[in-house]
Amino acid sequence: MHETSASIQITALPAFNDNYLWLIHAGKHALVVDPGDASVVQQALQAGGYQLDGILLTHHHADHTGGALALQQHWRCQVYAPDNDHAAYRELDAVRVKDGEQIVFKTFPGLSCVVLSLPGHTLDHIAFYINQQHLFSGDIIFGAGCGRLFEGSPPQMYASLQRIAALPAATLIYPAHEYTAHNIAFALTVEPDNLALQQRAQDTAALRQRQQPTLPTTLALEKATNPFLRCLPLSQQAAFYHWQPVDVFAELRARRNVF
Repeated sequence: MHETSASIQITALPAFNDNYLWLIHAGKHALVVDPGDASVVQQALQAGGYQLDGILLTHHHADHTGGALALQQHWRCQVYAPDNDHAAYRELDAVRVKDGEQIVFKTFPGLSCVVLSLPGHTLDHIAFYINQQHLFSGDIIFGAGCGRLFEGSPPQMYASLQRIAALPAATLIYPAHEYTAHNIAFALTVEPDNLALQQRAQDTAALRQRQQPTLPTTLALEKATNPFLRCLPLSQQAAFYHWQPVDVFAELRARRNVF
């Protein structure tokens, strides 16, 4: 699958059971986000005739970092990782990046990349916002869902999702997992009368029947159908009336954990 913007192409590389490793390329140069499996990336690079110029890591979980060392050693490329001393980063020659930092790639002229700190799934979780259009979000937000809270608190995760919600509605979001169909099934238990969600369920089923990714998604679609971005309007409905939005979020995340 390719998504094209003015200067880059983005390809989803399926890995493991449901991961997507995102390959960003222009000409013969490439970057990869969260390469959990080096062999999948190597095959794509070879097939496209690309040179790997950089590796972007959103957080320390093994299905996101597992292939980084082999790729760095083979390509002698730079790794960009969260500013954290987690063991997953120590063996890498990594630049530790913080919230608000801009990354410049010499082989991608005109490409802008800003780091966003988005704790919740893990405390060190970051996202990469490229060309003010493409958000590589790791495990913070998924199609119609969000990540589990392995390290962070509900207020942290809620604040991170609100930060994403404040981006332009046309932002394309590239989560790292194909969880959309199951997330929609849960979302329909929260908002069964949401027409946009009903339509998304049909569209998602059609894509999956054709074995196509449901991602990337748009922020506009998530704000219309993702319950974790809809805590404020939900707090005004009977089931959660007078609840604070962050408390709605915590309740929904607890329900989703056992769904």
